[in-house]
Amino acid sequence: MALKSSFVSIMLATVTAPIAEAQFGLIGGILRLIRIQGTVFCTANGNMGVNGTATPAFPNALVQLQWNGNVVSSATTNASGIFSIALDPLQYVLSSLLTNCSLVVNTPLASCNAKLPAAGGLVSSLQFIGNTLLGLLNVANIIPAGFQFIP
Repeated sequence: MALKSSFVSIMLATVTAPIAEAQFGLIGGILRLIRIQGTVFCTANGNMGVNGTATPAFPNALVQLQWNGNVVSSATTNASGIFSIALDPLQYVLSSLLTNCSLVVNTPLASCNAKLPAAGGLVSSLQFIGNTLLGLLNVANIIPAGFQFIP
């Protein structure tokens, strides 16, 4: 009897697996998200100090995601300098984001440290670091590749 029950379970799993795969194939495109997140530091280049030295964060900085120079989304850093931008993958192709977009911080560096320039801003290209599964949601994770000061 146990052998017959096991055989039925295996057959049922074999028959239903393609159905589940087909269903997730249709829904899979909908259950995705692109997340761009990172930290902006209050330094001349917006990056962490050498060897992880204590570096102050850049709070309340406006971080813009620009596609060929046009702002498509933005976020403001929190008190720890952290920002997060979520995008719909049905509107943006990951490879196009990585090649055509950049993160721009036009908030003057002098607003977080009077010794830093009052003009200019920070710019960074994007770097894909992998996917994260959150339940059924597949999240593509992108970070700044490294900010540079542009006068």
